[in-house]
Amino acid sequence: MTANGEDAYILVVDDEGAIRYSISKTLQRVGYQVHTAASGEEALEMMQQQNYDVVLTDIRMPGLSGVELLGKIKEQAPDAVVILLTGYANLETAIESLRLGAHDYLTKPSSSQNIRQSVARGVERARNLRHRRLLLQAIRDNVEELTGERLEEALAEAQNRQGAGGTPVVTPVATMTIGPLTIYPGRYQISVGDQPIDLTPTEFDLLLYLAAHRGRVVPCSELVREVRGYSLEEHEAREVIRPHVSNLRRKLKSSGQNPNIIVNVRGIGYRLAETS
Repeated sequence: MTANGEDAYILVVDDEGAIRYSISKTLQRVGYQVHTAASGEEALEMMQQQNYDVVLTDIRMPGLSGVELLGKIKEQAPDAVVILLTGYANLETAIESLRLGAHDYLTKPSSSQNIRQSVARGVERARNLRHRRLLLQAIRDNVEELTGERLEEALAEAQNRQGAGGTPVVTPVATMTIGPLTIYPGRYQISVGDQPIDLTPTEFDLLLYLAAHRGRVVPCSELVREVRGYSLEEHEAREVIRPHVSNLRRKLKSSGQNPNIIVNVRGIGYRLAETS
């Protein structure tokens, strides 16, 4: 294992001690920091004390099941990647687990190679998720700093007007403008004129990322990586991003705004139109 894996923390959750021991040794041999829990409840307690990159959990356990644990992990530690293990392969359960956000679904017994490969992919995805979150937070902080500076200027102007006997000015709300759009950082909302448009977090982050990279065409694979938090080939990423762009355009059109503010550069990606 390279140095990249040495600082990765893995949590193995299974009510059978022999399985916990076997998987732990398999992962420790290649350099991972591995902890174990005998139940879903114990795993959640441990996750309050330590951030884990990957959680491998059995599905069928007394008390909290692996699928229930998956749901709670997504609430408590959204950057953690979950791999489900089961001795009872069931297509319906596999589909439901992946729908709920599981990274992978392995049947027991799985070979050491399969476990290591799945965990390695999981660690990479966990780091991409953290990178995405930090990047988007940096973008939001920059937006808030920019709008904060504008707010201070507006307040100073208001005070000057009041000192000169002018009419008191109502304090403006910090916003960001992109062409005809007004963006409200932190609200997942934009507006055209006086008409608000509610966006999903993915739609909002997509728009914000394109805004932060105006002047260039952003490939779909980059948008998926930085906005959604995982890596795909460009042709696969295009299928993931397309419905979010379509929804954004539909919402813009319903507000009377030209939906082509988001420009599709065929075969390359998307860019934000340079509108006045």
